[in-house]
This record gives sequence, structure tokens and C-alpha cells, in this order.
Amino acid sequence: MVEVYVENITKKFGNVIAINNVTQKFADKALSSIVGPSGCGKTTLLRVIAGLYDPDEGKVYIGGEDVTLKPTFKREVGLVFQDYALFPHMTVYENIAYGLKIKKLPKREIDKKVKEALEFVKLPGMEKRYPHQLSGGQQQRVALARTLVIEPKVLLLDEPLSNLDAQLRIAVRGELKQIQKQLGITTIYVTHDQIEAMSISDYIAIMKDGKIIQVGTPIEIYRRPKNEFVANFIGQCNFLDGKIISLEDSKAIIETPEGEIKAFIPDESFKNGDSVTVVLRPEYIELKPLKESGDKSMIKGKVRVSLYQGGVTRFTVDLPTGKSLIVDSSDPLITEKIKEGEQVSLSFKEELIHLLKK
Repeated sequence: MVEVYVENITKKFGNVIAINNVTQKFADKALSSIVGPSGCGKTTLLRVIAGLYDPDEGKVYIGGEDVTLKPTFKREVGLVFQDYALFPHMTVYENIAYGLKIKKLPKREIDKKVKEALEFVKLPGMEKRYPHQLSGGQQQRVALARTLVIEPKVLLLDEPLSNLDAQLRIAVRGELKQIQKQLGITTIYVTHDQIEAMSISDYIAIMKDGKIIQVGTPIEIYRRPKNEFVANFIGQCNFLDGKIISLEDSKAIIETPEGEIKAFIPDESFKNGDSVTVVLRPEYIELKPLKESGDKSMIKGKVRVSLYQGGVTRFTVDLPTGKSLIVDSSDPLITEKIKEGEQVSLSFKEELIHLLKK
């Protein structure tokens, strides 16, 4: 089992605390992403795990072994960076074989491993090309092959796809996830792209100001954020202020200035009379023309902006209280029916509403 465990890690640069007493486990054979705003400490944490930075306090364990004082080349980690760091004067073959030659493996074994690595990243026949003769996606795969060929215990990736265009990034991240699953290698992936993290990760760690705020599966992070920062950082969110006025079993009625909302409480710590924040994802809100709403409407509003985006239309709906909600609809019939300036009703599924304590 190759679990990565950081214990009470603190790293400072002068008076700036880049990592503030972080303790976290990164699961064996899983792809764990670290995400957060610029300057939150995510790349610094990855570099501490890699051995590129020494922590001021705390320890790093890989596979149960304390590697805090070990140099990078003795930690059995593979590193892939956003600039690929390929040697421009070396061929693809020479780039991939570099780490194997340092290990002084026999030439026949090096040839075999390089060929297998090229097949694995879908670049057979590219051995004699130089980096400048490759596309960005191909260069990224060579960098990955060069890392994987040395058979590291842990794969560390620092924004490896950020230099690729949008469509290529989507394709390569799918390949990256597939490779990680095939190898079953413990992987820690730093990215600023929340959608990228959601789509490829087994677990996501959200960082802010040098601390890990929440860790969970993509569904847990998205559906049950710990606070407004996490909710807003991962996807678009609407927030309403409210108060629990009725509580029966796990169901609550929340009174808000915009109207009453029914929701399931996240846990037993929520009590009748508690002030709460109602968290509503745009796609969780059902929007209808007011004349078709019948008696089910909970909140009424007026469409101010309608943005057609192909598979989804994003509506900005102004409420009588002066507040606005963002609503995403993938129903093409709704998109055709509802125009800017039209009165609408908004309803919500109880199971999809999340509550935060104030």
C-alpha cells in the first residue's frame, strides 16, 4: 500500500506562511486533486511531498516510511510539471530513457521499457522525433512516459495540462485518468481548473490560505460543501438566508425572505430555530412560466437575462426581494418558452438543497 501522509506540515517563505499546519492522507491507488485559488499553497504542498522544498515543521510519509529528510531521487516519486521539462536537444527516445540510463539498466532492458512506455501513452513510432516536432499534447505524453518508465511509487502532477488548448486538455485528461487507473498508481494532482478536478479525481482537497478546508469525493464536495467558500469555488452557487421554522425527522421547513423552502437537514446538529444559509446550485432549480406553475410554486420572479449556451440556458431571475438567482435549464422546451422579461416560478427538489449553519 502506497499511501501519502503529511503530518503537521508548515512551510514559510520569509514572513509568508505558504502551508499552515496541514495534516492529510492521500489514498493508495487513488487520484487525489488539490485545488484552490492562486497562492493558496497547493503547489508548495506538492513540492514538499516531492522533496523539492523542506518543511519548516512536520513530516512526510510515503508508503508508511518517513521520507522527510530524504532527497527527491530517493523518494521514488515521479514528477510531471506544466512546462513538461523535456530536454530539447534529446529525441523522444532519449528523453524517456534518461532516468533508466541514470539507473544504469542494460540497453536491451531500456529499449524494452521505452517501447512499452510509448505504446502505453499511444505514441509508438515517435522515438526519433525531437520535442519541437511534437504537438503540446504529444509533449505532455512524452513527459508522462518519461516519468512512468522509472516505475515510481507515487505520481505527482503540477498543473500538467494548463498549457494545452481547451479541447485537447479535455482529451488528454481522459487519457491521464485511464492510465492512472490501469497502473493503479497513487497520484496527487494540482490544478486550478475545478472542472478538471471534478472529472478525473477520486478525491478532492480544497485549499485556502495554506490550509485544507475540505476533502471528499467530487460528489461530496459539490453536493455537500462545508462552507460558502467551497460551494462558490466548485461551480456556480446561489445562497439564500433563512431560518428553520419546522423540523420533523430529517425534514425542515426554512423561512426565507423569498418564501418557504423544504429541505433535508445534513445532520442532527441542525435544530428548530437555527439560522441557516440555503445553498442552491443553478441546475437544481426548476423554472416554469408562471402561468403553468399551478399551486406548486415556492418562489416567483422575473427573467432579466437569458443566455443560450447550447445544451444549457442560463437564466438570471430577479426576485421581488431584490435578490437574483442563477438558474440553469437543459430542457429545450423551457428554453424556447421563456424569454427575457417573462414572469416565472421557481421550485426545488428537497433532496438537492444543502443547508449551512450560520
